[in-house]
Amino acid sequence: MNNLNELFVHFVRDMYYAEKQILKTLPKMARKAGSDKLREAFEHHRKETESHIENLEKVFGLLDLKPRGVTCDAIEGILEEGKEIMDEAGDAESCDAGMIAAAQAVEHYEITRYGTMIAWAKRLGMKEAVKHLEANLKQEYAADEKLTKLAEQSVNKLAA
Repeated sequence: MNNLNELFVHFVRDMYYAEKQILKTLPKMARKAGSDKLREAFEHHRKETESHIENLEKVFGLLDLKPRGVTCDAIEGILEEGKEIMDEAGDAESCDAGMIAAAQAVEHYEITRYGTMIAWAKRLGMKEAVKHLEANLKQEYAADEKLTKLAEQSVNKLAA
């Protein structure tokens, strides 16, 4: 990665891999959720994640590249931590609270990456790519906010 364009391509590949891993994980989290609202949130975000992948594929197209990911160690670690929480939580309420924390770690990672990619795409004059990345970022912020409200209004109280 010798220049900003090469860094940008690497990050697009990184996020493509990350979104694909998240897509595989969300159904497991939905099945494990004790709260109906949390289950619905995970199912809804699964659909959004499919659109994130589509948007990244559009960015690949704009770059004249075949969509492919590169292993993202950061998302692997965050998802592994979430799996540990699901496996080790003693009750459904604690599991739900832990899964929200894990899901928010994922959201925060995505928010950081998409924010950086948008800044770089703007710098590189990739206006069309910016639109696709901003659509993903907007949904990541909304998912994080939804999880915060769910935690504060019910899940954390039940876990306490």
